[in-house]
Amino acid sequence: MEDDMLYSALIFFIITIVAAFFGFGGIATTAAGIAQVLFFVFLVIFLVSLVMGVAGPAATDLKTNYR
Repeated sequence: MEDDMLYSALIFFIITIVAAFFGFGGIATTAAGIAQVLFFVFLVIFLVSLVMGVAGPAATDLKTNYR
């Protein structure tokens, strides 16, 4: 899922660059906005994954905590 979001953000970035090259301001602005949203969504998912990884598998497995 994270790879798909990063791929989508990269595609929208490329569309933005191409649209800016041709001077389509409205398309470039829209694509840049979508790329920015996807970037922040990906960043949040990455940070949550990072925190869950640091917490360790024991903190996420509730069955082992209630023995």
